[in-house]
Amino acid sequence: MRKPLVYVTVLIVIVAAGVFALIHFKSSPTPTTTTTSTTTTTAPKYPTAPLTGLPDPSLQSGRRPALTVKIENTPEALPQWGIDQADVVYEEIVNGGITRLAAIFNSHAPVKVGPVRSVRPTDTQVVWPLGGIFAYSGGAPYAVASISTVPGLNLKDESSAGAAMFRDPQLYAPHNLFAIAPKLFAFGGTPVPPPKLFTYLTKTQPFSGRPIASFVVPFPSIYGVTWTWDVATSSWDRTLFGKADVTGTGVRESPKNVIVMWVNYVNGIGTEASYANLQGSGKAAFFSDGKETVGTWSRGPSKGDVLVYTLANGKPALLTPGQTWVELLNTGAGLPITP
Repeated sequence: MRKPLVYVTVLIVIVAAGVFALIHFKSSPTPTTTTTSTTTTTAPKYPTAPLTGLPDPSLQSGRRPALTVKIENTPEALPQWGIDQADVVYEEIVNGGITRLAAIFNSHAPVKVGPVRSVRPTDTQVVWPLGGIFAYSGGAPYAVASISTVPGLNLKDESSAGAAMFRDPQLYAPHNLFAIAPKLFAFGGTPVPPPKLFTYLTKTQPFSGRPIASFVVPFPSIYGVTWTWDVATSSWDRTLFGKADVTGTGVRESPKNVIVMWVNYVNGIGTEASYANLQGSGKAAFFSDGKETVGTWSRGPSKGDVLVYTLANGKPALLTPGQTWVELLNTGAGLPITP
C-alpha cells in the first residue's frame, strides 16, 4: 500500500510551491505606473468697472451706485484726500472764478475724502445721468434747489450724513470737513451699477493722436492746471498752484486720461448763479497715452442722457482704461500745448 506515501509527497510539493510563490511575491518590487497630467491655468475674468473700464476683482463696482463728493480746490484746502481713488473727476469754475471738484467714486471707497464743500448749479448737470449719492457740506438756497431737481438722487450734507462725515480738529473750518466713503455708500442709491460715461480702447488698440509733452488748462486767476506726460507711469501728472498735486496720502495725482470740454457758463464766468451748460454740443480735446486728439462732445435732448464724445472723423473717442479727469473750460479759452 504505497498510495498514502504518494499523496503525502504530492502535498509536500504543493505546499513548497506555495511558500516559494509567497516569498517571491513579497521580495519582488511593486510595479509602478507613471501618469503624466497636464493642467491648464486660465486667468480669472473679472467684470469691468463701469466708470474706469478696468477689471474689478472686488466685484464692488457692479454692486453699488456712483458716489459724487464735492471737494474744495483752493490753496487752503491742500492736501486733498481720496482724489487719487476716484474713478472720474470733474473740475468746474464756480463763483468768484475759483474752481471746485466733483469726484465720483464707484470702484473704490476711501475712508477720508475731502475737504468737502458746498454744492453748485454745475453739479446738477454733472450728476443727472449718474444718479446715486451726492455728498456736500451745504450750499446757497438756489444751489440746493438746483441739485434737488435730480430725480432719485440721494443727497447727503453735513446735517444728514451723520457718522459718514467728520471735522478734522487739526484743521480749521471750513476746510476741515471730510467724508467716509464706505459709510456714504451704505445709504444706498440708484441706479446700480451707474451708467458708463466713456468708451475704452482694448489691449490691442492704440490711442491715435499727436505726441505732446504737456498742456495747460487756463482756468481763471491762479487756478490754471498743468498736465505733464509721465513716461514711467503712463499717466498725466497734475500741477496746481505751481506745485505737484500730491494727496494727503502722498500720492501724485496722475490720471490716465484728461478730457477738456469747452462749455458755455450760463450767467457769465464766476458769477454767483453761473453754471456750465452741458446740454447741446461743443469742442473737446482728448489726452491719453502721451498724445492729443480733438473732436466734440454732445448731449441731448434729455438731461439724463450721457455725454457722447466723438472724434473729428466721426468715430467714438476711445480712452485708456483708468481714471479720467474732465476739465470744464469756458468757451473761447485757449489751450497751450507743448509738443
